[in-house]
Amino acid sequence: MVIPPPVKTQRVTNYLKPYLLKMHFSNKYVSAQVIHAPTATVASAASSQEKALCEAWTKTQQSTRDVAAAAKIGKLLGERLLHKDIPAVSVVYRKDQRYHGKVRAVIDSLREAGVTLL
Repeated sequence: MVIPPPVKTQRVTNYLKPYLLKMHFSNKYVSAQVIHAPTATVASAASSQEKALCEAWTKTQQSTRDVAAAAKIGKLLGERLLHKDIPAVSVVYRKDQRYHGKVRAVIDSLREAGVTLL
């Protein structure tokens, strides 16, 4: 006789969110990455330090650290996530981050790209 696995309640499954979005903002650059929590590996990442983005932005005299750059990084990360078949992520805030400015730009552009935020 095979014993089925126990059914997890809804309360427990809300805390089992495997993909976590983490953002980092320095004085020069914006970066965001999605981490697969069970394996502790980076599923996808985007940064304004990437060579192609950095060269394109310096030619057009755009900043690599403002809200517009954060929105472009969020859009690029959203496209990469959908390409890897990751439809939903959970957002992790640090103590000093609030839903304002660059954080809001990254999260809103992820939503516009089609990624569901948990």
